[in-house]
Amino acid sequence: MVFLNRIYTRSGDDGKTGIIGGARLSKSHALIDAIGEIDETNAAIGVALARITDDVCRNRFAIIQNDLFDLGADLATPFDNKISGSLRITASQVERLEQEIDEMNAELPPLTSFILPAGGCGIAEIHLARAITRRAERALIRLNDSNIVINAGVRRYVNRLSDYLFVMARWLGKKLNQETLWEPHKSNL
Repeated sequence: MVFLNRIYTRSGDDGKTGIIGGARLSKSHALIDAIGEIDETNAAIGVALARITDDVCRNRFAIIQNDLFDLGADLATPFDNKISGSLRITASQVERLEQEIDEMNAELPPLTSFILPAGGCGIAEIHLARAITRRAERALIRLNDSNIVINAGVRRYVNRLSDYLFVMARWLGKKLNQETLWEPHKSNL
């Protein structure tokens, strides 16, 4: 359990921040950047939630936001750390996303065009969260390319989450009759 009695500690004034286990890294370190991208993903989902009234979406996003805190803790704990009870993203979390993607997708017609990232009632915000999630995924791949070892489940979860957000935006768009398809060369029509 987390217990915070003070928000500022002054320990980051030197440009470094701590990770689980006590190591201190530069705030520009690739790992800290990836953690920040996950935090921004979570905040973007929160912005979408502020506009969404659909209970299915709200309940599913509440679980995902908690998963993203688990994911942040996973990233902040060195993979070789032997601390008992370290949070790690698990296969069941990824499988839950896949199951829910399949459920939503079963209610959707096949795509005949790309989807414009637009729509009211939180749909455009879900599209924005998806784009931010893709940026977070790129930050995770940079970690891998830099030989920084992380839980492979983290990459799988974030990759699946961007797919999930795309399908959720389509599902909600269909439900609210707000899905907007790309029309190539529309300006020439």
